Amino acid sequence: MAEVLSFRTDASKAHGGSLVLRQLADGILRLTLNNPPANLLSTAMLETLMGELQNAAEDEAVRVVIIASTGDVFSAGHDLKELTGHRADADDGEAFFEETFALAADLMMEITRLPKPVIAEIDGLATAAGCQLVASCDLAICTDTATFCTPGVNIGLFCATPMVAITRAAHRKQAMEMLLTGETIDASTAKDFGLVNRIVPKQYLTQVVTKYAAVIASKSPMALRIGKEAFYRQVEMPLEDAYSYAAEVMVDSIMTTDAEEGIGAFLDKRMPDWTRE
Repeated sequence: MAEVLSFRTDASKAHGGSLVLRQLADGILRLTLNNPPANLLSTAMLETLMGELQNAAEDEAVRVVIIASTGDVFSAGHDLKELTGHRADADDGEAFFEETFALAADLMMEITRLPKPVIAEIDGLATAAGCQLVASCDLAICTDTATFCTPGVNIGLFCATPMVAITRAAHRKQAMEMLLTGETIDASTAKDFGLVNRIVPKQYLTQVVTKYAAVIASKSPMALRIGKEAFYRQVEMPLEDAYSYAAEVMVDSIMTTDAEEGIGAFLDKRMPDWTRE
């Protein structure tokens, strides 16, 4: 039985006292957004999730991270009441808005920079910055009833920051369709667009996501770290530069102790013993 721990408490918002529930077992860290019904990405939620990811980066016991949620909504994005409340500030809320959107961007980049794979487990609606969170994760697996949207245009606010992650996950024309119409898409459409990897029945979601995480967690932590960093760097490069960079990464990778061990284990027909070096 895995241990459930609280990282940060905000009893006025969280269900059961914790904005994010933390569960670590067999190298898999499950972070559950715990602010139903909407699991809003308030500043407190953003800071809490950021702290968890930063801790996970340094924790050798963590090999894979899952981001899930409680309730019927994965995340409805930014807390509009919190944002609106700051319009009463002397600067009409501009400083708070800048801080909030910068914090959200930092969180999304932290997911990309994290030297361990991150899997989004989506059951329910992921909208606006909640959809951005899904798109920022390395993998995304959802239920057949999950839905996704970037509805900013419906309230006079283009989803510009979610756009950054979504245009890097979904196909270009489909991303524009979501951003310009603000309409909700179903799980099947999200898979066609490239937002999610797999769709599973609700009752099997956690089981399937955990299985994927366990398979990844069994690999060399060093190879995963090198590979994830290389993936996000090369994808923004011109083709020739990408190949040149990838060749350098391959050389650096094959020189590691884990690569030597992995190749030796394959040739000897045995299980490898990873050293993280």
